[in-house]
Amino acid sequence: MKPHRAATIWVILGAASLLFGGCQQTVRQARVAAPAPTPEPATASMAVQSLPLPPEPRFQGGMVVDARPKIDVLVARVEASFAAGQKEYEAGDLDKARAHFNRALDLIMSSGFQVGFDPRLSRLFDQLGKAMETDEADAAKQDQEEKAETPDTPAQAAPMDEIAELTLPAGDPRLAARAERELATVPHDLPLTVNDSVLQYLSFFTTPRGRAIAERGLERAGRYQDMIRRVLKQEGVPQDLIYLAQAESAFQPTALSHAGARGIWQFMPFRGEEYDLERNYWIDERDDPAKATRAAADHLRDLYQMFGDWYLAMAAYNSGPLNVARAVQRTGYADFWDLKRLNALPKQTQNYVPIILALAMVAKDPALYGIQVDPEKPVKVDLVKPGHAIDLRLVSDATGVGLDDLRQLNPELLRTETPSDPDFALRLPAGTASRFEQNIQQVPEGKWTSWRLHETETGETLPEIAREYHVKLAALEDANRLEAHAELAPGFLLTIPAPPPRPKLVRYRVQRGDTLEGIAGRFEVSVSELKRWNHIRGSRVSRGARLRIYAGGEPASATRMRAEASAAPEVRTVSARSSSSTEASPVRHHVKRGETLYSIARQYGTTVSALRESNPFLADRSLEAGDVLKVQR
Repeated sequence: MKPHRAATIWVILGAASLLFGGCQQTVRQARVAAPAPTPEPATASMAVQSLPLPPEPRFQGGMVVDARPKIDVLVARVEASFAAGQKEYEAGDLDKARAHFNRALDLIMSSGFQVGFDPRLSRLFDQLGKAMETDEADAAKQDQEEKAETPDTPAQAAPMDEIAELTLPAGDPRLAARAERELATVPHDLPLTVNDSVLQYLSFFTTPRGRAIAERGLERAGRYQDMIRRVLKQEGVPQDLIYLAQAESAFQPTALSHAGARGIWQFMPFRGEEYDLERNYWIDERDDPAKATRAAADHLRDLYQMFGDWYLAMAAYNSGPLNVARAVQRTGYADFWDLKRLNALPKQTQNYVPIILALAMVAKDPALYGIQVDPEKPVKVDLVKPGHAIDLRLVSDATGVGLDDLRQLNPELLRTETPSDPDFALRLPAGTASRFEQNIQQVPEGKWTSWRLHETETGETLPEIAREYHVKLAALEDANRLEAHAELAPGFLLTIPAPPPRPKLVRYRVQRGDTLEGIAGRFEVSVSELKRWNHIRGSRVSRGARLRIYAGGEPASATRMRAEASAAPEVRTVSARSSSSTEASPVRHHVKRGETLYSIARQYGTTVSALRESNPFLADRSLEAGDVLKVQR
């Protein structure tokens, strides 16, 4: 468990124990949240602090010890961390702000003091809770903005958005008796119950609309349920929590909610980051079923440790632990059904738990509710590590596997291209890895994101294939070492070079660890172009900034306008040089960090193809800083 997650858990538990200790006359709950463990008394080491101007400093064990009461020292330290977090938040650095807020929570957690021991501490706890909510809201807003940067892989609507907002009539009382009999016969490791709220959704799932939703989820469950149950068991949480995923997404790995939650477990961006689900321009691990399942089990276990009740844990999974803790504090009840009765939780959360319980009962005996299911089979896969970025269309060419099938096997990929990460593992249908490894050798590694492969069919000609892929016939013949007008046998695997690049405007959000040089190299542009397009003056760019990038080169119209606007006498002097029938001698260019073949070609008024022809070593590897290029002008 990460330290800041532990801090959140135990601080909320501390608030809960304070609440239940002071509301004994009003609290009536069937399931009381587990009280916080009794903290050890604060030790002298807690008070060791280098605060400004401590009154009458004294020495203990050779160390300066603040003579003030320990609670005063604690409050001062928490206030300092909270103030530092607010300063970073106002400066726009959400990561640093969150770190300071979590530090403040850690101080409270480890202090040995209950939150209500001192009104200053109670006030700070409330302020931290509001700050965390604001931080989460900003993270959600940022994700909404990122959704405008449409990924190549389309998302699917999350079923929970449709179901939880429904206003349903009362449930069929005849169904209640059947459901009660089912409870007595089917095994379950979550507490299941049949009340009016659950019965409403049981009745809904017997209607044509509800039955279709349940059937789709139960069919897709076959693909993932063995993996999910295994992970839930390993993490020590009830295996019936699998029905939370069914309610959230109907097991659609690319499910996307209106609020920006993604994947079969519907993680919000900030929550996914807390549980190590990576998210960048290329991938979103919230869509990776295996990794997201591990994170969900971890998160649900943390929530159960907070509240000591699975219904409250599921409610907190939906609306956040602070919302549930405040609902308990506000009403004095630590029971989900009481909080629902009092409308103390958001409407979707009030419906959330009954939906999960109803789906669990339907899944355990589908025929009882008139549902016929033919579950999908788990997919067996081969794992390959390309080691370099590669276009999925080239993978499809090399394996014969359809592009849609590759996307289904790798739902975490947001682009049609894999990340340039040597550790990234690509999933292929079982038995296709060897074919991929054999055929991909026809394409140089540096061309894996732009070149293609094509298996010829009876009657196809080279000119037809060249037109299909928008490449020159000579380039196609040269890439395959073919004579002019060569005839092709069916089944021959052609290497298809990339067509001339067409400018494409990309909106790229800067990720953790990005540099201007790295971004420029990935999109085959120069650092100077990147800085010019985005009005960047320095050598760094802040995380979260949105960049305009003309992948493939700036549009000709913009280039021409800029050239006309910046026309200067020295340009005219160069263009007025006397012409000569003798070809100019080549120049030697020392490659600098951040330069690409494209940027160098533009600098000298040549082409990437010409640079490659003049520098044969580029056929075997990518351009590197320090290389010396021969440039024919």
